[in-house]
Amino acid sequence: MEDTARFWERLGYPAKNSKILHIAGTNGKGSVCAYLCSALRKAGISCGMFTSPHLVDMRERFVINGMMVSEDDFLYAFRVVMKEVERLAPAYHPTFFELLFFMAMTLFDKYSVEYVVLETGLGGRLDATNVVEEKKLCIITSIGYDHMEYLGDTLVQIAGEKAGIMRSGVPVVYPERQEEVTRVMEEYAGKIGAETFPVGKAAIKEINIGHKTIDFSLHLHYYDYIGFTVSTSALYQVENAALAASALALLDDRRITVSALQSGIREMIWEGRMEEILPSVYLDGAHNVDGILAFLETVKQHSCTGRRVLLYSAVRDKQYARVADLLAQAGLFDEIFLVSLQGERALPLAQLTDTFRQYTGFEINAYETLDAAFEALLTHKNDGDKAYIVGSLYLAGEVKALLRRFEIEK
Repeated sequence: MEDTARFWERLGYPAKNSKILHIAGTNGKGSVCAYLCSALRKAGISCGMFTSPHLVDMRERFVINGMMVSEDDFLYAFRVVMKEVERLAPAYHPTFFELLFFMAMTLFDKYSVEYVVLETGLGGRLDATNVVEEKKLCIITSIGYDHMEYLGDTLVQIAGEKAGIMRSGVPVVYPERQEEVTRVMEEYAGKIGAETFPVGKAAIKEINIGHKTIDFSLHLHYYDYIGFTVSTSALYQVENAALAASALALLDDRRITVSALQSGIREMIWEGRMEEILPSVYLDGAHNVDGILAFLETVKQHSCTGRRVLLYSAVRDKQYARVADLLAQAGLFDEIFLVSLQGERALPLAQLTDTFRQYTGFEINAYETLDAAFEALLTHKNDGDKAYIVGSLYLAGEVKALLRRFEIEK
């Protein structure tokens, strides 16, 4: 962290005059960031957003006023940062994530955005983005088991790392649903003097699930219950939208009206999160146990007159055996397709197939390439059926790239 902070200083603290909204957590970080920026834009406020990972194009990680940055801007930021790196070589070189973070701050500085929405990579306390000391708000999304090799084996340990983004005197918003996690948040905030604003179950009510939207009422801090709509069938996005709206309502900014919050939440679309990529074909980036459980809750809510078919893949460092158990034993899917991902982190297809066969008796369809798996999925899908693709944001990215390639070939 000391090296990261020193390098940011050498760059001249880019975007130091922007108001920082910092987001950590296990699941939902990117969605919360997108909801925040969408609502800020509806309020007429300039906003830069840094998220990870990307699905297809690395520039997706850098968004300014709702638009992915241009190739020229990407190259500009890369050159600015690398020029300073070359001056320090070989004594210092940023990690890949640090390099992208410095590029993001350089771009936000270039365009003088008023607000910067920063998503941590993993963890929080030792994350590169946490070199920023002055923050307007902190948000910590749901905590679950992921990246345990870095963050710890218990929810208490993981929550402690995420809580490290808090700052004295800065409001922190988080979901109040796990007793041990809430206790960590309260104790950490009390120790450093941060004010807590938990969003409990009682704050969200009257959830009405439609075909492609979900309506709900949210109790905001200075208002009574306010009606909101998310433009997705993903039930887990209700909590993410509620966190974003609750956080923005804390800002002392008259431009952020209830109307701006409502329209910003309603109009936000986040790729790869229960996204209907083709009629009755859904793509979701859930990749850990909690994400899969949230995914299954949404699938249960989807009415289906035919069968449900599933395409799954995973990277080797995730809890794929537990996920295979959950998916196979859910009683929701009539046919399962498996595919190997690209890259060195991919789980071997034979290992993935053997794991699934431990938990289910029906036929497993295994494919070496996504092209073959995707074609088979669509071939096996009949009218009235619903198809789901889940297991990794890397898989989501490969599917999106495949669809774009088909469009080009057409």
